[in-house]
Amino acid sequence: MAKKDNPTAPEKQGRIKQIAASYRMTKKSDPKIGLVLLGVFVVAAALGYLLFLFLPGDWILDLVTAVMIGLLAALVVFGRRAQRAAYAQIEGQPGAAAAALGMLKRGWKTDPAIAFNKNQDIVHRVVGPPGIVLIGEGNPNRLKTLIATERRKHERVVSETPIHEVLVGDPSRTPGAVPISKLTRHVTKLGRNLKGAQMTDVLSRLRALDANRSNIPLPKGPMPTNLKGARQNMRGR
Repeated sequence: MAKKDNPTAPEKQGRIKQIAASYRMTKKSDPKIGLVLLGVFVVAAALGYLLFLFLPGDWILDLVTAVMIGLLAALVVFGRRAQRAAYAQIEGQPGAAAAALGMLKRGWKTDPAIAFNKNQDIVHRVVGPPGIVLIGEGNPNRLKTLIATERRKHERVVSETPIHEVLVGDPSRTPGAVPISKLTRHVTKLGRNLKGAQMTDVLSRLRALDANRSNIPLPKGPMPTNLKGARQNMRGR
């Protein structure tokens, strides 16, 4: 009798390949990642085993549980360092903010590069619970005019919706700028002003606004890869 194919096998192999790819990517900018993960695993597993020694139970079960704790701790650390490495690789590239914004969860609508100039200063737009967020990356002085123009366009069609402005960059060089690694967290903390039905209405109006834009080609150069993969790999998706 022929064996049935296991539909989950290719999926598991795909996840392993994704995690391996994330590890290789992280190791390029974090050469000590292997030693760090090994140290985290050993320390977490040892502490877990010592803790279970004081509780009644089978030592074999305690050992297995301690190993699982060590693996979980190593995965958590790996996820954070892999995400940090991914941000480091795209930082400074045109469109890096759009890649970072791809990590926003459901309930957010990201429109990359709704406005830009020949110098590759870019304005992205995010619509979510805070309202409309215009995110600029590039030269701060040139972006002032670019963002101000977009703000006026949006106020004409959604005047009652809050519009936030965020500048991506190094805060030590540009006061008030948000580093790429903290962009998604900053955006999600801007408040909750729109509910589901209101957001649907806003998106409908913005589609009409975008339909009137001229078909200008995107800025030159490759847009960075979406960062969702690094987070999903750590969660086994």
